[in-house]
Amino acid sequence: MRRRVVSLAAMAAMALPTAVWAAQPQAPAENLKPRDVRTVSENPADWTPHILDGEVHALAVVGQTVVVGGDFTRVSDNVGTQEYEREHLFAFDLRSGAVLDFAPSVDGMVYSLTPGPANSVFVGGSFEQIDDEDQRGLARLDLATGEQVEGFDASINWGDVRGLSVAGPWLYLGGSFTAVNRVERRGLARIDPITGAVDASFDARLDAPEIGRVKVEDIAISPSGDRLLAIGAFTRVGSSRRVQAAMFDLTGNPSKAANWWTDAYVPLCREGFDTYMRAADFSPDGEYFVVVTTGRLSGVEINCDTAARFETYATGKVRPTWVNHTGGDSLYAVEIVGGAVYVGGHQRWLNNPYGMESAGPGAVDRPGVAAINPVTGMALPWNPTRSRGVGVRAFAITPQGLLVGSDTDELGREYHGRIGLFPRTD
Repeated sequence: MRRRVVSLAAMAAMALPTAVWAAQPQAPAENLKPRDVRTVSENPADWTPHILDGEVHALAVVGQTVVVGGDFTRVSDNVGTQEYEREHLFAFDLRSGAVLDFAPSVDGMVYSLTPGPANSVFVGGSFEQIDDEDQRGLARLDLATGEQVEGFDASINWGDVRGLSVAGPWLYLGGSFTAVNRVERRGLARIDPITGAVDASFDARLDAPEIGRVKVEDIAISPSGDRLLAIGAFTRVGSSRRVQAAMFDLTGNPSKAANWWTDAYVPLCREGFDTYMRAADFSPDGEYFVVVTTGRLSGVEINCDTAARFETYATGKVRPTWVNHTGGDSLYAVEIVGGAVYVGGHQRWLNNPYGMESAGPGAVDRPGVAAINPVTGMALPWNPTRSRGVGVRAFAITPQGLLVGSDTDELGREYHGRIGLFPRTD
């Protein structure tokens, strides 16, 4: 018997009125300035290695090393002459593409990565062991040896870690856990990046009273470190209503929920989603951020299967500045750089609010990966294409260009096993 999953958005809709969101810009845009929109090349670099099975969920760039996480077992060099066993985690040289010796044994999915101090990387996921030692959901690894860094002692009680970010003296983590180091923290926590000790002064108090289970799908921190955005399966921050998106002001001690909220994600998507939020990223200047979603539904009155821009320092009830619809296909990843908003998933189109698993009026083909103008919210001409599969799950910015991680092996009409790089053009 299949258990029916009740959407948090459905529950929240009982308490809040449904808002209507159109495909074109809805917030006043007088403060938006024209900008030079420069995209990366459509021709992927030839020197990146290949992942031969599974899927990529996370990327991190630490100096000249690229760390890749997900659910895979085999990788090869860029010409396919040498294969390596690498379970869930591997690294390669950003300059040459050479697969590095970094090869910790991880027994489960890696969902998130972020650079750590002293040539290390923080790893988050649903794993329970690393190198046959108990280490649930969170670890700090030395990139030179692949071993766990001594002194960092942190783990979750169950579930997973889906988002990681270092800001100031803290490591932030989001996921489906309910405790870190036996300290109760539902879905979001802040810890010391050296020792792993939980910060007692930061408790987001996320809740989902309608179904009981909190899951943070992604976190993003503004470049200045003053704002944290959490998205996922929750409807409250303490006693305040925050449906699937919550902003925190990190400038005070203790940190607190910011005077920022939206009902853009109250309307329903298709049944079966505890949350339809998937990823978020701040602009390089921190003035805005973009959220991408799934939902298996389309329509101008809902934000399922969309990319939406919000202003970071708006206050009160905030509406999206613009919304770009795929027409019913999921977006899983977003990265903002060089004046462009890059989005990835298994989408076929953008500019498609009137499509319903079809190309509606005004739709443009953008299979698998695309770029959006951050001011107008419309698709840019950049269109390298990729084989769609489940979708792009990870982007990362490097000095050389934009890294893309997914579950398919065609990028820019070339063979690139689950990972590739679009070079800079300037």
